[in-house]
Amino acid sequence: MTTNSRTSAVSKQKPKALITDGLKFGRFPITNVQPSVEGGKFPAKATVGESIVVAATAFREGHDMLGVSAVLLDPRGKERQRIRLEPPRGDRGKGTDLWEGLLTPTATGKWSYVIEAWHDRYGTWHHNAEVKVEAGIDVELMLAEGAALLTEASEDPSRPSADRRTLRIAAAGLADGSKTPEERLGAGFGVDVAAVVGRQPIRELVTVSEPYPLLVERELAGRGAWYEFFPRSEGAVRNHETGEWTSGTFRTAAERLDAVAAMGFDVIYMPPIHPIGTQHRKGPNNTLIAGPHDPGSPWAIGAEEGGHDAIHPDLGSFEDFDAFVARAGELGLEVALDLALQAAPDHPWVKSHPEWFTTRVDGSIAYAENPPKKYQDIFPLNFDNDPAGLSNEILRVVQLWISHGVKIFRVDNPHTKPVWFWEWLIAKVNKKNPDVVFLAEAFTRPAMMHALGRAGFQQSYSYFTWRNTKEELEKYFQEISHESPAYFRPNFFVNTPDILTEYLQFGGPAAFKIRAALASTASPLWGVYAGYELYEHVARPGAEEYIDNEKFEYKARDWDAATESGRTLAPYLTRLNAIRHAHPALGDLQNLTLHASTDSSTVVYSKHKTLPDGTKDTLIVVVNVDPHSPRESTVTIDRAALELDPDDLTHNGGYVVEDLISGESWEWGEYNYVRLDPHIEPAHILNVRRSRP
Repeated sequence: MTTNSRTSAVSKQKPKALITDGLKFGRFPITNVQPSVEGGKFPAKATVGESIVVAATAFREGHDMLGVSAVLLDPRGKERQRIRLEPPRGDRGKGTDLWEGLLTPTATGKWSYVIEAWHDRYGTWHHNAEVKVEAGIDVELMLAEGAALLTEASEDPSRPSADRRTLRIAAAGLADGSKTPEERLGAGFGVDVAAVVGRQPIRELVTVSEPYPLLVERELAGRGAWYEFFPRSEGAVRNHETGEWTSGTFRTAAERLDAVAAMGFDVIYMPPIHPIGTQHRKGPNNTLIAGPHDPGSPWAIGAEEGGHDAIHPDLGSFEDFDAFVARAGELGLEVALDLALQAAPDHPWVKSHPEWFTTRVDGSIAYAENPPKKYQDIFPLNFDNDPAGLSNEILRVVQLWISHGVKIFRVDNPHTKPVWFWEWLIAKVNKKNPDVVFLAEAFTRPAMMHALGRAGFQQSYSYFTWRNTKEELEKYFQEISHESPAYFRPNFFVNTPDILTEYLQFGGPAAFKIRAALASTASPLWGVYAGYELYEHVARPGAEEYIDNEKFEYKARDWDAATESGRTLAPYLTRLNAIRHAHPALGDLQNLTLHASTDSSTVVYSKHKTLPDGTKDTLIVVVNVDPHSPRESTVTIDRAALELDPDDLTHNGGYVVEDLISGESWEWGEYNYVRLDPHIEPAHILNVRRSRP
């Protein structure tokens, strides 16, 4: 539904009433508004300070000029930003009636925006006068209409006095019969006049779209670098005589936080920290029989000591956990806790609420299966027998951990639970605690992953892990930045305890650099599981997961020895995160532009952002995704995507780029030669040098 209003007109006749009320189309059609998730059924997503692409198809009958604007409204409905939309550059803007621009919300909350389409009176007159005066047709009439239009606009009390004076002077120039028609027309076409009507157009017959919801969330909902470790491994000690381990604790794990913060990460994520079941406990490498000292999988939650609301006694107490959270906060880190909604056979829920599980015909409780895989140590939950009771218990658990300082939850396998439950839970939690963030660990079909985003998940694991070739990466980057960002924020984890791709298994150290460079620059969200910086790459035979998997045993890593020997990727990860923090362009999702290269393994893309003070931040990323061989390529840059100003150009018409990895600088143009040796440096991260800092 659209509404209509009318501003000033040259004609003194009273405008006739419009009869479009109740119709689907207003005076000017406005269709295909974006971002819009199922027509506004769900809000589009944004983070504070993120530049959101707003677009609409708008058109009119005849040949008069149409203007289109987007208006951003804060949670109270107050106008906070108004921009004029423009046709997209290139082929996308030819003959499509598509208009787009950028809106930037400045605070969290339930915002909205509207699209306005209107008769552009000055633009219409400008076009007609330019054509007719040059052809000698209706010259005096066109000049008189221009003078009348600008005189009327100069009487608008909402305009600044300086702008009103500019319009009066221009109107007088148009009416000055002592000058030639060309001189008089020049007065109406002046750059000062264009600036005035650019700031405040002369509008008529304004058609306003319905408001579209925009949920603006805090920065870590859409930007951040994650680091995952098992607290039980940090500080774990093995008795070499008996082979027995002493578990790490929250106190010893806190000692590792300094190194994580020094690498520039924003979030420290821990797998489940609860008591682990003993029945059917898994042994090393997922074997069915565990020894008496095998710790089991943290995802097999629940034992005699408690369930999801308890802490594994080996890790410490709630007081120790609170101290860990506090220390993380001192270092600028937020703690993300795993929310794994499943139970070990000895979880207290199994006895107290057997209706929360699925009972088979023989009376046994069904364990988790993903044929041919079987997880005898885990019972999945059943939300259909007692949905209210189970849902409220989970809400209680989440609120408990929020009370202990947890504001981020990484949710294990949310796609195995009903989507309605997540919509309910996240809405309940965010109503009271709007800064709480949920990450969906959902490696599943696109429809389910996207539905979880619509249901409220602020971010999600993604298919990036398995996108390795140039063709795969370009297609996926285009999808996540331009097709699904309104409801799906991808977190580009390069590895997880469950996932060690063949690319990392056989690509050598170069593969680790390549994946980190891609993940940290293509998405505002990325993550690393501990050991990545040590190039851990040996898989369990026939599987895409680590040998001696940390899910089932302790893993002591000698970080100091790796640093001393130089066999660590930590300095590279540190540099990548420093670049992210220094360059706001990398914090937006929708600003990625792909560029062409002649090589089948050289991926090129740029990210650009104009800040509120007018500063432009632009990076060009060039990556050789072949970890085995040097690659040479001619890179073709779409210069329009860089938004270069005249002062940014060299005397040759080029522009200067600085490699933020190597420190080297080059003059670039439209076509550029690149050679990247993965054994030396597989990626350029190029900062486009501007005339103003």
